[in-house]
Amino acid sequence: MSVDARGMHVLVTGAAGFIGMHCARALLAAGARVTGVDSFDPYYDVRLKEARVATLAGERAFALRRLDLAEPGPAAELFAGGGFTHVLHLAAQAGVRYSLVNPLAYYRNNVVAFGHVLEGCRHAGVAHLAYASSSSVYGANHVLPFSEDQRVDHPVSLYAATKKANELAAHTYSHLYRLPTTGLRFFTVYGPWGRPDMAAWLFTSAILAGEPIRVFNHGRMRRDFTYVDDIVEGVLRVLVLPPAAAPPSGAPYAIYNIGNHDAVELDEFIAILERLLGRSARRELLPMQPGDVEATYADTSRLRQATGFAPHTPLAAGLERFVAWYRDYHGVR
Repeated sequence: MSVDARGMHVLVTGAAGFIGMHCARALLAAGARVTGVDSFDPYYDVRLKEARVATLAGERAFALRRLDLAEPGPAAELFAGGGFTHVLHLAAQAGVRYSLVNPLAYYRNNVVAFGHVLEGCRHAGVAHLAYASSSSVYGANHVLPFSEDQRVDHPVSLYAATKKANELAAHTYSHLYRLPTTGLRFFTVYGPWGRPDMAAWLFTSAILAGEPIRVFNHGRMRRDFTYVDDIVEGVLRVLVLPPAAAPPSGAPYAIYNIGNHDAVELDEFIAILERLLGRSARRELLPMQPGDVEATYADTSRLRQATGFAPHTPLAAGLERFVAWYRDYHGVR
């Protein structure tokens, strides 16, 4: 990691989450003071979130606050007394498919909570707010690779719509209040400590148990799988680089794709896991699910131009590290 974060006090929201824990750890290693916030929402096993936070517990420069950012009082109090120089907002209700059955969770955790973060940053005079957007905002676009210059006004899931709403709200605050904001469109992040509802974990668990894996769109899916360490490197490089005023509004606002610039067939992903696990997968071929897209593929030229970095970890290498962690975490061989 080439970032020097000494002198920074960074609020990391969603610090018990997959990307949040990794970013908090990297910021601490770079010399920052870190305050982590998480509500420990039970969307998935809270024990995993507690285990992630436990890896940070021995760090003297780390403090954890357990609170819900969708509650206005606790959110305002956090910012009023925090003294944060930078904010990395990663807390959100994740999952495209879950948004089909529990949409209110997405309005509350992705829209209302983000509004409280924007207000907190504005009143606290934060030097830079970087926040998680998503490749899902590209929605019905079919021109690959996805570029930040493309229109993103045709989302195909409520999750994607809330992430686009975050980008619009951030731009407004950058324009009206000159709050520097940067949105980070993550592309299919995987790696150690990942979420149980994502492909790497779901497929690994099923293959080891001899259970079928659900393969949507009959396997005709491509994803820009991006290893978590590359995501973290990109996030930290962006966080220390507040955007300058940009046309057409003159707002200090930026958007970056963070992806591996490699659209991989789902069959290849499964084949790598089969080799690493030494077992064959039983495939249950299913149609395309509502809210899904056939392919994601990131154009990362803007990120490379701004920071000198773009993700590059080969999928086989990243999955090997994930499988090793998974076996160790679950005590399976």
